Amino acid sequence: MLIPLFRQLPKDIPVVIKLLFRMKTTPLYTSTVLLLVLLLCLSWQANGQIALNAPEPAPNPNFNEPGEGTPWPFICAGLDVNGDGQRFNQFFVEISWAGNPNADNEFILELSDAGGDFGNPVELATTNTQNNNNPFLLEFAIPTDTRGLAYRLRIRSTSPAFTSPESDPYNMYYMDFTSNLNISPNGDGSTPGSIQICDGASVNLAVDNIDASLINTYQYVWFRSGTPISSETGPSITVSTSGMYMAFIDYGPNCTGAGNTESNFIDVTAGTSSGIAIEPPSTSELCSGQTETLTSSVTDGSYSYQWFKDGVALAGATTISYAVDGSVAGFEGDYQIEVSGPGICIERSDAVTMSNAGAFSVDRDNPENLVLLPGQTQTLSVTTDANTPGYQWYRNNNPIIGATSDSYEVNETGVYYAEVTQTGGACASTTLISPNTTVVSPTSFEAIIDYTDSYTACVSTSVVLDIRTINAVLADNSTLDVTSQLASQFIYRWRRDGALLSGQTSRSISLTAPSQNGNYTLEGALLDNTFFSNALSVQLLTSEVLAITATGTTFCSGSEPITLSTATELSGETFQWQRDGATVDTSSNELSVSQAGTYRLVLERNGCSLNSNEIAIEPLNPDLITLDPSNELVFPEGTSRTVTASGGTAYRWLDANNVEIGTGASVNINTEGTYTLIANIDDCEITRTVSAEYLDTFKVPNVITPNADGFNDQWVLPNSYANRQDINVIIYDDNGIELMNEMGYQNNWPTSASSFPRQNMVFYYIIKNA
Repeated sequence: MLIPLFRQLPKDIPVVIKLLFRMKTTPLYTSTVLLLVLLLCLSWQANGQIALNAPEPAPNPNFNEPGEGTPWPFICAGLDVNGDGQRFNQFFVEISWAGNPNADNEFILELSDAGGDFGNPVELATTNTQNNNNPFLLEFAIPTDTRGLAYRLRIRSTSPAFTSPESDPYNMYYMDFTSNLNISPNGDGSTPGSIQICDGASVNLAVDNIDASLINTYQYVWFRSGTPISSETGPSITVSTSGMYMAFIDYGPNCTGAGNTESNFIDVTAGTSSGIAIEPPSTSELCSGQTETLTSSVTDGSYSYQWFKDGVALAGATTISYAVDGSVAGFEGDYQIEVSGPGICIERSDAVTMSNAGAFSVDRDNPENLVLLPGQTQTLSVTTDANTPGYQWYRNNNPIIGATSDSYEVNETGVYYAEVTQTGGACASTTLISPNTTVVSPTSFEAIIDYTDSYTACVSTSVVLDIRTINAVLADNSTLDVTSQLASQFIYRWRRDGALLSGQTSRSISLTAPSQNGNYTLEGALLDNTFFSNALSVQLLTSEVLAITATGTTFCSGSEPITLSTATELSGETFQWQRDGATVDTSSNELSVSQAGTYRLVLERNGCSLNSNEIAIEPLNPDLITLDPSNELVFPEGTSRTVTASGGTAYRWLDANNVEIGTGASVNINTEGTYTLIANIDDCEITRTVSAEYLDTFKVPNVITPNADGFNDQWVLPNSYANRQDINVIIYDDNGIELMNEMGYQNNWPTSASSFPRQNMVFYYIIKNA
């Protein structure tokens, strides 16, 4: 009989042996127990069993400072310990076991949830290189959402499968936020320092400097005047009691101090309302020259007061009353008073709105700038909603005698405005001045033309040119924009490359054909005044479509080249065939392609490059041909397997002797060997090989009967172990004497020279790979 022998015993077996030797037992009893222990050990190893211990915290071997080489009692990760922006998250556990893991075994370290439950464990680390090291250190990092007091660890093996006991519970926190918190009213981001609440009201204090997607993932500790508020663990708290409030993130009893998340303090004080208000005024509408005094309803001399207009404190307005003066420009607005003092809240009253009873408006009807040409006049006018208005026109700040209507005809240059007086209604005699009008007599004109739409040379196929600005040039060389006034009065003529264009006499010109390309200018005339505009270049692309076609798009070495062509006649034209933007031919009507790349044809048209469509010629991708199953077949001898190819346009199957065995997409294989597929994609060939092997259908035998009867005469191993130079086979007799040690065992033991001095002998074997 042959028994598999393993080199390592479970750790508890030697302990049992020592205890047996300490006991006062008879030699027969001791021998019997030892034999049972040995059989237990052999059975353990033969069955490939393993017993894992719970992971144990281990020192970090990368720490060299005194006192740092000790196992961790808890985990505080996420700190920037070196000040370099890198968050620390490196820890180690010691893994140990009894038994013997298989060569393909993998150890997997798992983490429970915060309460120690492994219903949905998190995989922290894996290794398949430590099967011969017992014990060993395994490095891991905790997930960034780890925060809790009772996490546990365990280790699993995959071959053989075994799960260790759970470790003790540990405090584990990943501290991804390690800055000072900021708390503010309703989380508005302010830092008020103190807040006052009135008559039993409350205020919400909230953390405002943590991302909204993370703020609720932490637990917080809130304090009032140094005492923790045990019921509050969220990112905000509603308070109605006086005290000094602050908060920090709860990272557990061991890690919180290292987090440095203590917030600012907010002093909340409670008081009573004074009921502040403004006494109703006698009027809220004032005319110029009128005043109205606003008075506080609270008049305690021990209080402090501050008046506000439209929410802005009024300088020096710190008494119980304030006089609103209708003669002051801009007096209109909302007025409030704020009161503060001992035992009361800081309060601001409701607003009282003061308005101008005589308010009206004056609008200028004509352009801001007007040009006065020789012999011409210009009309100025204003519009107003004043009650029974009166008018007075001014030139250069001097009143014009007799100019007392809503319009005025001017015949000389200057700066003009109208003064409008309201003569009726509650606030008669109120006066407003209209905006200024500047009347000029230019020495010349200049004009600017531009493209009306987005335009790109040799890309756009049409464009409209238009006059954008007409400037009057004054004697001091300054300019005034007079487009709105004079654009319709000029006579226009367009020129291309200096030549007048017949019939083009409007302020704009539309160009739609490459034959119209050139440099355009516009000239304009008004009485004796003439201007010449700037020049604009127009380079339109033809709307013609240039198309190319290809005889194929996949290039393979040795096949027929791909031909590119166009239906456009190229004789007498200037053109380029391009590959990846570089010119490859300038004379051929068709292009023969023998390289992969992106091709196009570029034709010169009216000074522009007309580009064709692009065709990408790609090298043949051999992965287009796929096999199912792929490359290797394993099947029991006496059966067959079908292999199917896809992605090609034609197929040929060859056996190991290059004999064709099929021309379809599928072929049936029933013999071991190497098969070849030649697949075509159009004119391209792709070769694939398929290896066929018989499936081992037997296990390692544990009985031999070398009696020359043709059955079990030799110890025959499966193909996966026999005749392989990477497999070592060793055989021992029952005294531990090595009988054979071979690489590439030939299934030939026992040999004719082997000696068997007695019947029913027992042998032990080891089969191992690299």
